[in-house]
Amino acid sequence: MQTYGHFINGQWILSGEVIPVINKYTNENYAMIHEANGETVAKAIEVAKKTIERVELTATERYEIIMNASKIIEQRKSELANILVIEAGKSKKDALMEIERGIQTLIASGEEAKKLAGHGVALPNEHSKMAFTVRVPVGVIVAITPFNFPFNLTVHKIGPALAAGNAVVLKPAEVTPIIACKLAEIFKEAGLPDGFLNLVNGRGSIVGDYLLENPNVGMYTFTGSPKVGQYIKSKSGIRKVTLELGNNSPNIVHEDVADIEKAVNLCVTRGFSNAGQACISVQRIYVHENIYERFVELAVQQVQQLQLCSAENADADIGPVISEREAMRIESWIDEAKTQGAKVAIGGSRRGNFVEPTLLIDVDDTMKVVCEEVFGPVISIQKYASFSEAIERANNTTMGLQVGVFTSNIRNIMYSTKKLQFGGVIINNVSTYREDLMPYGGVKNSGVGKEGPAYAIQEMSEEKLIVLDY
Repeated sequence: MQTYGHFINGQWILSGEVIPVINKYTNENYAMIHEANGETVAKAIEVAKKTIERVELTATERYEIIMNASKIIEQRKSELANILVIEAGKSKKDALMEIERGIQTLIASGEEAKKLAGHGVALPNEHSKMAFTVRVPVGVIVAITPFNFPFNLTVHKIGPALAAGNAVVLKPAEVTPIIACKLAEIFKEAGLPDGFLNLVNGRGSIVGDYLLENPNVGMYTFTGSPKVGQYIKSKSGIRKVTLELGNNSPNIVHEDVADIEKAVNLCVTRGFSNAGQACISVQRIYVHENIYERFVELAVQQVQQLQLCSAENADADIGPVISEREAMRIESWIDEAKTQGAKVAIGGSRRGNFVEPTLLIDVDDTMKVVCEEVFGPVISIQKYASFSEAIERANNTTMGLQVGVFTSNIRNIMYSTKKLQFGGVIINNVSTYREDLMPYGGVKNSGVGKEGPAYAIQEMSEEKLIVLDY
């Protein structure tokens, strides 16, 4: 059984309480990690700080290291995907897709390293002065990553951070840490000097506070729940933060949709991929009353074709959720909705930490499965009468990451882009659509800042003004 501690200055340190990492298919111990204490966290941050004071990599060197890492990952793709299947409970196809996306995220990060630059500044009242800006690293960046995409969302943080010349202290989710440990080793193999990427393991409720208390951290980048994001924001002071938080993604399907079968297929497949454990997973669908019955009929047919994975067969469609505790919570939300009048069109059952893909109808906007983030394989379908009503109901949330809209009417399209209160408005595709190059971030309680390598690098660097009097 593999055991990992903390990766500091290029070496593994085995210290602290031992925590098991569970195989999400069998609920048996798969690996072990050690939990960092305050002294270990302080050492990791100190090493990171001293490293960037001592070593300055050129843009080309950073590019080459990141590209080397992407090539190593490509060679080990199957091995790394298998880790995601076991520790994150992914289907094999979802795991392979995540590794592929992570490779592309790293390639984009490496390419951006060579583009990092400031700009000239006009001084219209000066004859003997010129001004320009340069972009410099923030310093030490703490990256706290989630369980649902423990590979790609980790490289979305460490790739741009390293590309911008920073040193990183990474704290992966304690339930899915092994893939991050492998990444630390891969970057060392790729030629990253010791101290630029350090990793501390443990529970966020304990290790997170040690990380937030340290004054030598220049920036925090976090993906996770709004509650934890708000806590980080309250404790980080005036230091920079990027927060990618939750959503309860709405999707609007208007009566003039060009291809209803395509809309149904996208809504169902993207709502249930990764067992619904994505902050932009399709969760609530608003369908115009004239096509509602047909949409529900087609959606049920689509779900009937989906198959649950098993410990013996991870090649099916939907794996388990991250724990039985979470599965029980999701089941309780379904049951609560049923007592409030919702009907299960298909699914609704739980077995261990497997939850059947579930379609709910006759729901209303006050039910938890609609107004909060389910983070599981549950989709609610509601009807509406007018397009403006659908927009208003979609906006009726404290969150605002991404939204999908299906319509062939240009007026509706333009109305959507102006009125929907979300960081991303996806026209004729679902809320789940994401290309890793694009700016990604929300409004309201869905977070602050943008991810996507080019945009994250701007967040992870400072613009410094230079004025030259000649």
